[in-house]
Amino acid sequence: MQPNERPRPVIGFLTDFGLDGAAATCKAVMLSICRDAQIVDIGHTVRKYAIRDGGFLLRFALPYFPVGVHVAVVDPGVGTARRPIAIRTGRGDVLIGPDNGLLLPPAEALGGATEARELTNGDLWLPVTSTTFHGRDIFSPVAGHLANGDASFETVGPVVDPDTLVRLPEPEAIARDGELETVVTYVDSFGNVRLAGDAETLATAFGQLTDGDRLEVLFDGDQPIREATRYGSTFGTAPQGASLVYVDSLGNLAMADNQGNLAARLGIGHDRPVRISRG
Repeated sequence: MQPNERPRPVIGFLTDFGLDGAAATCKAVMLSICRDAQIVDIGHTVRKYAIRDGGFLLRFALPYFPVGVHVAVVDPGVGTARRPIAIRTGRGDVLIGPDNGLLLPPAEALGGATEARELTNGDLWLPVTSTTFHGRDIFSPVAGHLANGDASFETVGPVVDPDTLVRLPEPEAIARDGELETVVTYVDSFGNVRLAGDAETLATAFGQLTDGDRLEVLFDGDQPIREATRYGSTFGTAPQGASLVYVDSLGNLAMADNQGNLAARLGIGHDRPVRISRG
């Protein structure tokens, strides 16, 4: 890069579109407007319509990105009264997507939502827009123009009070002496299960745990499942195929099988109530 040359703009991109061409179409729109953009795929296999899953992955990934423009589309309400929005964060990033709760978790991980605007400036959209593909027709072209520098954040539309943005309810963990009530918040591609709560929550319930300390986990529901397990600071503290409770790289409480798929083995899905006690 020559002195005073602008670095290539970065666009982060996440959807639940899958791999059948819709995500590539959106990227083509961005690149047709900003030819030197570096588009980084955060993921396009988010569980269909799972807004909270998308927010989790954005919160996980975006703090490690250079400051840029980031597009997220998990949008079951596309074409309805839900607002298309852009959020400027404290770090300087701009997040673009639907106002359905998807963008607030990553915004807070990037210094908070300092300003929000509704996307109403049709001059920054594709010439023809649909009611069912705002990812292509609205979000991608706006991102392309912002990344290209031929439009400013202030031109995308009118100011929205950040306090009016949709916020999804956050699952909570309840710690008591010797017991922790929580819930499954996310299941990743390894079958590892994220739970509400963190290291402090775990310590409140059980004190300072060390590798191998015995725990019992009850996955509640119509057919409760009990799992005798242990605490581990990392996967290799448990024998291959055995389960462990641990704190993940984001600081979230989690459970996994070492070199196995816990969710598949036990048939565990999202939002299942969980109770952890001493084993």
